[in-house]
Amino acid sequence: QVQLVESGGGLVQAGGSLRLSCAASGRTFSSYTMGWFRQAPGKERDFVAAINRSGTSTYYVDSVKGRFTISRDNAKNTVYLQMNSLKPEDTAVYYCAAQSGYGGRYQNSYDYWGQGTQVTVSS
Repeated sequence: QVQLVESGGGLVQAGGSLRLSCAASGRTFSSYTMGWFRQAPGKERDFVAAINRSGTSTYYVDSVKGRFTISRDNAKNTVYLQMNSLKPEDTAVYYCAAQSGYGGRYQNSYDYWGQGTQVTVSS
């Protein structure tokens, strides 16, 4: 029983940066693996990044490596996605998700989902 709320989306020019935040309810946040996914209009929802319970291990889809950074602050019950060098193809609704185990990039492994936040990158 976890509620997730994303924030920080908006409109930015190509080459710019945004930081997304995901605030979680409850006092067991540190027991969850956290992930970020995104969905562009008319396309499937795709994996972006994941982070383990302690924040010591991360994984990214190839298209964002070197540009995006996932992190977490367990004391604040919050996970972040820092997005740099943004490209128009990054335009999508971004979702955060939580799972009690570790399912890596597979979205069916995640138990809880936020409502999403829109990121738009202009040319």
